Formats: sequence, C-alpha cells, structure tokens
Amino acid sequence: MTDVDRLRARADELIERSRARAPANAADQRLRRRREAEVVRRVTRIAIADGAIIAGAIVFALAVAPLGIMGAMLVALLLIVATIFFAALPAGGGAPEIEQLAQIPLKALPRTTEHWLDTQRAALPAPVHGLVDSIGVKLEFLAPQLALLDEKSPAAGEVRKLVGEQLPELIKGYARVPEPLRRVERNGLTPDQQLAQGLQVIDDEIAEMSAQLAQGDLDLLATRGRYLQIKYQGDEVGNGPQ
Repeated sequence: MTDVDRLRARADELIERSRARAPANAADQRLRRRREAEVVRRVTRIAIADGAIIAGAIVFALAVAPLGIMGAMLVALLLIVATIFFAALPAGGGAPEIEQLAQIPLKALPRTTEHWLDTQRAALPAPVHGLVDSIGVKLEFLAPQLALLDEKSPAAGEVRKLVGEQLPELIKGYARVPEPLRRVERNGLTPDQQLAQGLQVIDDEIAEMSAQLAQGDLDLLATRGRYLQIKYQGDEVGNGPQ
C-alpha cells in the first residue's frame, strides 16, 4: 500500500468515525438546550413588547383621555400583532463574523465559537456532522474552565489560537472550495476528507486542552506547540483543486 493509499484510507476511516463521534445523548441535549433557549428568548421578547404596549396604554388613559372601546380594541390589536411578530422573528442573534472571534473575551469564546459553528453546519458535508457535534460538546465543557484562566497567560493564547482562529479558518477554507470540486482528489485526498482530518485534529486538541485545564497543568498547555499538522494546511483546502 502506497503512502497515498494509506492517507486516503485514514481519511475515509475518520469520516466513518465522525458519524458516531459525539454521543447521541450529548448531541440531543445540545439540540434541546438550543430549542429551550430559543423559546425563552421568544417569550421574553413578546413579554417586553406586550408590557410596553400595556404600559403605554395605561399612561395614555391616565394622562390624556380614557381609551374607550375603540382604544381598547386598538390596544388588543397591537398586542396580537406584537405577539405574532416576535413569535415569528428568528430568536437567535446573528452569528459573529469570523474576524470578530479573535476579539471575543476568552471566557465567552467557546460558546460564541460553538454558536458560529452551528450556523455553518448546513454548509458542511453530512459525514462530518458527528465531529461538529463532538466539538460543540467539548466547547461547552471548555467554557467554564476558561472563566478561571488568565486572559493574558500563554495557555490562554494556545486556546484562543485553536478555538478562535484555526477552527474557523478551517471551515472558511473549506467553504472557498467550489462545491463540485469538494469530492475531487488532490494529492491523494478530497477537500471533504481534508476537512474531516482537520476537524478530527481540532476535536482531539480541545479534549486534551480541557483535560490539562482540569488537571491545572497550564505549563504543559502553554508549551504544547501542536496545531493542525495535517495535509489540509496551506492552499489545499483554501484553494481547492486547480
């Protein structure tokens, strides 16, 4: 078996493993939490809007003139319109731009990156969705650990580089490849396979970083020096096959 064959076989193995990478219950819990948070945001917005309408009506009735039947009907109509509008309006805030991730406070970086990653999910090939879920679960665990980490420490810099720079750049590089070329081999691997390899490395790195933070081994974390030592780096994913 040639080196290219081994590389291709390894990439195929990673894609197959990614299908079941994140435990099903963990992925389901993330989905349920997102839905619950969305419901809470919608209800909160509706309550604020309806409260403002009612308060305005009360102030008008006390300071200007009684509402009367027509005024009461108008208030009721406004309440209905506001409720329908805010119930239909997307609850989630817009995902941050990739350039903004570098400016996010460290303690908020994992959850912000997780949110950004979720918005990119639909544009990624289905075989890597398991890895996306796995990374999302690990980012959730990482968030409270970073709350206690000094923003200016070398360890914080390593986390920020991996989570806030390399992960988004990997996804961005893949997105630049024209869709018809994503399954065309170049140097033994397709862009889809290169993406799977990159996500696998990031998934493993986040897990090791989290373990080192849990053990308080900040010196080891700060001197890891291990990044995305995989074949996608350079122009292969970013530019696609020529």
